[in-house]
Amino acid sequence: QVQLVESGGGLVQAGGSLRLSCAASGSIFGINTWSWYRQAPGNQRELVASMTSDGKTTYADSVKGRFTISRDNAKNTVYLQMNNLKPEDTAVYYCNAARMYYRSTISTYWGQGTQVTVSS
Repeated sequence: QVQLVESGGGLVQAGGSLRLSCAASGSIFGINTWSWYRQAPGNQRELVASMTSDGKTTYADSVKGRFTISRDNAKNTVYLQMNNLKPEDTAVYYCNAARMYYRSTISTYWGQGTQVTVSS
């Protein structure tokens, strides 16, 4: 089993920055996709950013150029650097680790979520 613990959320003004962290432990062998999702009240959970084991990254159009996903293999930690935050970025952010085969999910794990609130 994989355990994910998120931290780094909080309150910031529009235009500010935050860095979210996701510390992974357990049986992470075979995990090949790391992602950040977010969910605001009344909205569906949406994919914000993802990174594959070969280093390929993808981003939602709404955060492209502002957010960066990265990984520190030695620390088993995934980060989401969020710059130029906007009020519409307000949501609970979740870390996800998955074993993927092409577009199929073999197994997936979720963190507990961390609240990000951006004031105007």
